[in-house]
Amino acid sequence: MATNESVSGTRLESGNSSGSRGTTTIADSVVSTIAGIAVRDTDGVHSVGSGPSRALGAVKDKVSRSNDPGRGIKVEVGEKQTAIDVDIVVDYGIPILDTAHNIRTDVTDAVETMTGLEVVEININVTDVHVPGSDDDEDEDESSGSTSRVQ
Repeated sequence: MATNESVSGTRLESGNSSGSRGTTTIADSVVSTIAGIAVRDTDGVHSVGSGPSRALGAVKDKVSRSNDPGRGIKVEVGEKQTAIDVDIVVDYGIPILDTAHNIRTDVTDAVETMTGLEVVEININVTDVHVPGSDDDEDEDESSGSTSRVQ
């Protein structure tokens, strides 16, 4: 059996007691991708990741023309369990505790269903609140201010 030593993950044995026909290894990045997709699909979540990771991710996404659904998600995977840390920006007006509860439910369901790993904890760090229109207004003010100053 060949394994790639540079990929961290967990090896799962099937529940079949009549004999094993091999092993299944789930990389940490697989768990973080599953969790990231579940978090992004949760109502009330504006974006995932802290400020610097979102900025770096946006540049990386533009250069590579791809999207990393695991960005902003940290996982620790054991033999049968996993723990997940999430950094999020919430939408203004949505109750944060309800959003956190929904994230925990959605991520637990997705990870446990797809991987068979037990999710033992999900730590959620709310880094900011997104106010609708605030990003657009700042961009317009900066661009209009720079064009009026330079002739």
